[in-house]
Amino acid sequence: MVLKRLLGSSATRSLTVLSVLTEAKRAYGHGNRLRALLFLGVAALAWKWALIGLVAHGVVKLLRGDRSTDSSPT
Repeated sequence: MVLKRLLGSSATRSLTVLSVLTEAKRAYGHGNRLRALLFLGVAALAWKWALIGLVAHGVVKLLRGDRSTDSSPT
């Protein structure tokens, strides 16, 4: 029950939506408009179901290899 309450809280949903919107902005900035549109759709769904946004964000992290686009290799 605790996990259900945590995932259903408005704070968790807000953070999940914010995270997905950040990914949409990053994709749009890199010229990938289709991916940005998909993230906007996921953000809309994530407000109702936070788990969808968490899964989408996790998949992106796995595909990206958890590397940041802002850091440069040394």
